[in-house]
Amino acid sequence: MSTPPSFQSFTTSRGARVFAIPVEAFPNFFAYAYLVQTGGMLTLIDTGSGSERSHASLEAGFEQAGAALGIPVTFADLTHILITHGHIDHFGGLVRLRELTTARVGIHELDVQTVTHHEVRLAVMGRRLDAFLEQSGVGAEARRDLLRMYRFTKAVYHSVPVDFTFEAADMAIGPFEMIHVPGHCPGHVAIRLDDVIFCGDLVIEKVTPHQSPEELTPFMGLRHYLEALSNFRRWADGARLVLSGHDAPIPDLNARIADIRENLAHRLHQTLDGFAEPNTVAEVCKQVYGEIGGYNSLLVLEKMGAYVEYLYQRGLLEISNLNELEGDGNPVIRYRCYQSVPETELLPKERAYVLV
Repeated sequence: MSTPPSFQSFTTSRGARVFAIPVEAFPNFFAYAYLVQTGGMLTLIDTGSGSERSHASLEAGFEQAGAALGIPVTFADLTHILITHGHIDHFGGLVRLRELTTARVGIHELDVQTVTHHEVRLAVMGRRLDAFLEQSGVGAEARRDLLRMYRFTKAVYHSVPVDFTFEAADMAIGPFEMIHVPGHCPGHVAIRLDDVIFCGDLVIEKVTPHQSPEELTPFMGLRHYLEALSNFRRWADGARLVLSGHDAPIPDLNARIADIRENLAHRLHQTLDGFAEPNTVAEVCKQVYGEIGGYNSLLVLEKMGAYVEYLYQRGLLEISNLNELEGDGNPVIRYRCYQSVPETELLPKERAYVLV
């Protein structure tokens, strides 16, 4: 998203006040943090990235919320900070906020290491990502560049302790109820207050949320994401307003989920076509997405890795160079299409799942 979004105000069915605060998480990339006043709680849902611009825009949003409420509102007034998921543009602001508030900070168990032991997590993920890129057919110099970009985007953050985790709190904090919806991020949750839902990056109005393979991180991958969408659709039934971590409120959740599933099915079909002959993840990624530079080149490689993992798990792709994999080192993996199916049959029919 490059167009600056606007500050917005909402009221839930029981009178809670919700303020959507746009934050410039990275240059020309915006996210939403939500300030919620209900009863004796003043809660911040997500924090921005913690960069200078992000923190300044968060401060400006608090000033606007105070003007709307008719009383000053500061970080010191917060009672709780709830993190929807462990991506830097949603939790990175904790570094600054921890020094400015005594608010109790909560996150899901599966993302707690990302926040509380960030440096270790970054080192581990760097090694996994390097191995994934090498297997995908990315050359040594390009891998170094991609890993440098990956680490740079996380450099503004350092480890911060949290006060509680969501499952230990029975997925409820005061009037806020939660559901675990992994796939885009291992510990992703959606949060409900009365008839308003904060869905983080699970569903976004204008784009299909980013995917990466579960071989990089457990509870990622397309299978988990599709299951989460099905569970979320059922759990969100009756909500009047669905607010995402980016873009405008979602006017029709069912239609948006249908669009996301259609887009994913189309990308999966393009991916299968790319493996008509033995090919690498990197080569098919270039066929499907074209020449993409900068950090986005890493994101599309991760997406393609998620698609290939999903198709391979379902027996639609096979590894064509098994003899090379049986040797030493970390050889490039080549896949080929084992079975082609119509685009409409690439995703399972929606049903309710029980996530644990």
